[in-house]
Amino acid sequence: MSDILANGLRFHVQRLRPPAGRPMLGTPVVFLHGLVLDNLSSFYYTLAAPIARAGSDVVLYDQRGHGRTERPQTGYDPDTAVADLAALLKAGEVATPVHLVGNSFGGLVALHAARTRPDLVASLVLIEGQCLDTPPVDGPYAGGWVEEMANTLNLAALGLESHRGSGRIPTGPARKTARLRARADALLNGTTLIEDVTLVHAPEPEELADIACPVLALYGELSELAEPARRLANLLPDCTLTVLPGVAHTVLREATDSVLTALLEWLPRHDRAFPGPYRREAGA
Repeated sequence: MSDILANGLRFHVQRLRPPAGRPMLGTPVVFLHGLVLDNLSSFYYTLAAPIARAGSDVVLYDQRGHGRTERPQTGYDPDTAVADLAALLKAGEVATPVHLVGNSFGGLVALHAARTRPDLVASLVLIEGQCLDTPPVDGPYAGGWVEEMANTLNLAALGLESHRGSGRIPTGPARKTARLRARADALLNGTTLIEDVTLVHAPEPEELADIACPVLALYGELSELAEPARRLANLLPDCTLTVLPGVAHTVLREATDSVLTALLEWLPRHDRAFPGPYRREAGA
């Protein structure tokens, strides 16, 4: 599987299944990546492939505007992201509910899905998910990461717009870098992504209290999101918080083995059939 038409867009999708003869767990695992330079490749080899080998039906896709998925001008808000997810699961005939594994902004999308489409979600795994604003100013969630992220994206957009190159065609590693810059430029300067992110509404405590599915929250000890993660864990009815020592927001890259181990323990315990613990194969 490589392309699926869902919610009016062509999505680049990869689906991984257990090796032949290996029993498959009953609950699929769906990965949601972060913003701008991120795509499904962030998970493919590090988490998705080992989890598929261990027994899961795994779905990865490039979210709208990212990677090889189509890039419309609008629709980069969490509501549309959840609508994309729901349509993609239906079009791909993926059995629901699913485990949602979201990194960074993908964590916010996963949390929003649990709030607005609980029928789709068996459990959440938030990897440095940007879900609560910080620090608290003039209210529980005022200011914080939404404004900071919007400022960061605006600065990046201005930088990309003013350094679009000399027109020469680069080669080798420079060509890959130029291609990534061009995609980021088109996304930041050619769509409503920054505006949509700026208007994100952080969930209120009563909204979080309504989330019934179990949540695993994985955050870096040195991350600016570590303190909001503790508040998030206190507000969610069923949340297991794991703080990974010595790492910041780049948990996915710097603590890959710890994240994979946590997932291999979490997923079968929250599977429909619970056939027993995963068997981690050599090289997984």
